Amino acid sequence: MPEIPLRPREGEVLLWTDGACSGNPGPGGWAAIVAWPDGEHEELTGGAPHTTNNRMEYTAALEGLRSLPAGSRVCIVTDSRLLLESMTRWIAGWKRKGWKTAAGAPVKNQDLVRALDAELARHDARWHWVRGHETGAAYAYKALNDRADRLAVAAARAVAATA
Repeated sequence: MPEIPLRPREGEVLLWTDGACSGNPGPGGWAAIVAWPDGEHEELTGGAPHTTNNRMEYTAALEGLRSLPAGSRVCIVTDSRLLLESMTRWIAGWKRKGWKTAAGAPVKNQDLVRALDAELARHDARWHWVRGHETGAAYAYKALNDRADRLAVAAARAVAATA
């Protein structure tokens, strides 16, 4: 999938999300950075003692969306292809098939996918994928992706330290 430059729309909130896990499963963390249209940023983080990276990716998007007022115009920015594909391509088929995959298995992380679906219904949302963990001048516009990654890793470490 080629990366397309992010072009925010007028009045749109950018929601930068990331998840991290130390071991998979293991202690995990998530981060969501809400970039309001006025330029202000709000950082949200959390974690779980025994989880997976995928669950943390879903949770980051879910908690970020939950923080927004109903009816927000939002672009969810993720470096997780699983999260993106789940919510933009596969979810319609999963619903039609009674939350089963094409192979007939139950959808993994269904609780979070369903919660995300419900939360998305409250907003005017679109998705944007960015290549993660890159640096340099060409990627300066993705500084909030890098920040979300650092916050998620720190949240996972904090959970691990208390376990």
